[in-house]
Amino acid sequence: MTTRYAVVGTGHRAREYVRAIYRDHAETAELVALLDTNPGRLAYYLDLVKELGGDSLPTYHPDGLESMITDQRVDRVIVTSPDHTHAALVARCLRAGADVIVEKPLTIDAAGTREIVEAQASSGKSVVVTFNYRYSPRNSALRQLIADGSIGQVTSIDFQWVLDTRHGADYFRRWHRKKKNSGGLLVHKASHHFDLVNWWIDAAPARVFASGSLAFYGSANAAERGLGPRPARGTVDGSADDPFLLDLRTDEDLRRLYLEAEHHDGYLRDQDVFGDGITIEDNLALTVEYDSAARLSYSLNAHSPWEGYRVAVNGTAGRAELEVVERAAVLGAEVDPSYAFEPVATGNVRVDGERLVLQRHWESAVEVPIPKAIGGHGGGDAVLFTDLFRGVTDDPLGRAANVHDGVRAVAVGIAGNQSLETGLPVTIAELELSGF
Repeated sequence: MTTRYAVVGTGHRAREYVRAIYRDHAETAELVALLDTNPGRLAYYLDLVKELGGDSLPTYHPDGLESMITDQRVDRVIVTSPDHTHAALVARCLRAGADVIVEKPLTIDAAGTREIVEAQASSGKSVVVTFNYRYSPRNSALRQLIADGSIGQVTSIDFQWVLDTRHGADYFRRWHRKKKNSGGLLVHKASHHFDLVNWWIDAAPARVFASGSLAFYGSANAAERGLGPRPARGTVDGSADDPFLLDLRTDEDLRRLYLEAEHHDGYLRDQDVFGDGITIEDNLALTVEYDSAARLSYSLNAHSPWEGYRVAVNGTAGRAELEVVERAAVLGAEVDPSYAFEPVATGNVRVDGERLVLQRHWESAVEVPIPKAIGGHGGGDAVLFTDLFRGVTDDPLGRAANVHDGVRAVAVGIAGNQSLETGLPVTIAELELSGF
């Protein structure tokens, strides 16, 4: 018997779920409906389903969400809409009788956590948050090493994440650039990272102090660096010569999903990263205290020349270090909207790769093998989709994330945003979150 799915939010990310259903999991999953506010994007997905060998599907506007679930006998809804819509959509799906799979972040504020958790409790349905980075072999290897007690009791974590000028810049040209839509990078992007720490050390965040600013992108920074007048959008003649301008005409998927659909709702996918109206930060630093007495030092930079992360976990018996270079350099001026992580030419000082090192007290360092990864998000997507569409089997690492994991992940970002506003540390208990 197959499970009947609907997709709510037919933007770029939804493609991976649709492709996974038709290509790899058709025996257990059936896509039966699509929902979006934009008929142009719905038309794109109807064509995609046809290309994948599927039949035509009914489409719905959000006003008809409950009718869709009832009429199409939907078992589970996949929510891939903009972050600020998650709470209301997830709650409505639950109350209408469907389980929910929701892209991270679960929601962007404390009120959203209360809305979702209350709807789950009253409906008896379930919520899964798709933290695909948990499933990446390198991150699972670090989790296993800590769980085995190899470094003893965790005392502190140093975590640095850098987004390059291809991937990081893209958050500043689309809807994410306004904090009211995304919660800023502390919620939208870093909820991935905070979830990893919560999961790695099996502890809950308790107190947060944050510092950050918009130091690179935005019109004020452009003027200060003498960049001069710039086009408001990237889809103009000559934009390929500017690595920060995205021309939607150069990519068929983006052209159809956004450029040809923008007349329906006015959404612009290709805004200049050095334009006005950006309300999120591009440089952030946090200190997080955990209920286990461990402390996290975290930093995020969104304009790095390379992309990846470094994490060091200190314990009473030693130290574990994970370094990941996802893209060693951004070369050339052409913008790649897929963020594809291609290998950099041989001989570059920094090269793509990953390395996990364990060093116990009074011992030499040893490299810990990492299983080979295949696919997006460090090999996490494919394994995640198997769990989602075929069910979780034996998983001693507990990679499947529920609503409580989702709340704990956004709790750090929500507290961080409040700390940015006040300049003071924030105790998470003050936030009145639900499901923590």
